[in-house]
Amino acid sequence: MTMKLFVPAFFIVGLISLGACSPEKLPPSDEALESKAEALAEQKIETGKKIYESNCAGCHDSGVSGAPKPGDKDAWRERITPGIAAMVKKSIEGYEGKTGVMPPKGGNDTLTNEEVANAVDFMTVNLK
Repeated sequence: MTMKLFVPAFFIVGLISLGACSPEKLPPSDEALESKAEALAEQKIETGKKIYESNCAGCHDSGVSGAPKPGDKDAWRERITPGIAAMVKKSIEGYEGKTGVMPPKGGNDTLTNEEVANAVDFMTVNLK
């Protein structure tokens, strides 16, 4: 009778043990990581384009108050020298320069800092 209980108990313990063993997950390859990073960068640029079109284009497309136009390397040269992070900070906090004024968040306080950063990335993507 003890043998009859031993076999099912042994079988159940064995199944539980096997269930706990799983093949080790391999780390993602460099190629997979690069692909994911590229997809995220493209998504940020696309999001930035939408933010730009609905919030920034009014000034930047026409150059109001010296606003640099997207892709205009000459207009961006001096601005981009300190780096994208510095430009994002100025775009969020506002900035008064030689040629005009950039109000904080382009005058739209409802924009998040990330949205502003994405718009800056969109405007400068071809300058990097």
